[in-house]
Amino acid sequence: MLNPAQLLRVDVGLLVVFSTVLEERHVARAAEKLNLTPSAVSHGLSRLRRLLHDPLFFKTSTGVKPTERAIALAGPIADLLSRVEGIMSAAGPFDARTARRSFKIGAPDAVAAVFLAPLISRLARDAPGIDIRLLQLMPQHQGKATSQVWQDTLAELDSHRLDLAILPIGALPSRYAERLLFEEDFVVAMRKGHPLARALSLTSYVKAQHLLVSAIGDPLGIVDIRLAEQGHSRRVALTVPNFMMALAQLAESDLIATLPRHLVEQHATRFHLVARPMPFRWTADSVRIVTSQAAMADAGIAWLFEVMTNCISPHSVTRLTAKRRTSL
Repeated sequence: MLNPAQLLRVDVGLLVVFSTVLEERHVARAAEKLNLTPSAVSHGLSRLRRLLHDPLFFKTSTGVKPTERAIALAGPIADLLSRVEGIMSAAGPFDARTARRSFKIGAPDAVAAVFLAPLISRLARDAPGIDIRLLQLMPQHQGKATSQVWQDTLAELDSHRLDLAILPIGALPSRYAERLLFEEDFVVAMRKGHPLARALSLTSYVKAQHLLVSAIGDPLGIVDIRLAEQGHSRRVALTVPNFMMALAQLAESDLIATLPRHLVEQHATRFHLVARPMPFRWTADSVRIVTSQAAMADAGIAWLFEVMTNCISPHSVTRLTAKRRTSL
């Protein structure tokens, strides 16, 4: 580990030079982008080569080619510069109309399909310089209690590697800022004209061929646990890794799937699907927007928290899906 005296030798500006040259693959173009002279960029690269003990770039007939070490450093340096940008942005006042900044938002893909369109529409209108980095979140079951499956995500919020998360989660400790967005339950989705669209009973449900969304191909999900509690089981004929693929497969087969209601309502018309109520009792999950209380001191994160709350409030979700409910 470097001591403070050694760290003083590391100029963040050198990392910006490195990142720009890597992006442009050309010293002169990088210099123009940075508003520097080519000699200043070359001098910066020379300093960085000495610090990192690697040539970093080789000259070619068309520009420069990165070394293997430079390629390996690209991700960590980009991440570091992003964090520096976030720190500097948080230090001053935040004006959404003029701000140029990116935020990392985590959500399961079924939840992201509900909020992404209204969020992007709002940003395009009110904050054109804001970029969103969306990360797909997966619950970490592995024998954990239901209340513990999102602990890894909460740790990401605590460490500020994630700015905001949208999660189906219950009550949280006071160190988190959270707000209820909507209640999510499930419906049984299938193509229009499916034989079960006319009448769906528990008996016909368990006899049908099911599609299950599973990132790892596991044919057992929470529905199977609930069915087993009642002495039933079903056949999962197909697993797919994401919900949008699931909707496409339902449209072209006789498979049925138990999916989040808001996801189906938003995309039913596009995929020519219908939905029917669950044939057994199901308790709705609370979907919340979550961040750390410490992160709320950042005016930009606090602003985005409010924007997303307004975009995905129960009233806005109702408005978003009301037009589609006639097909359900």
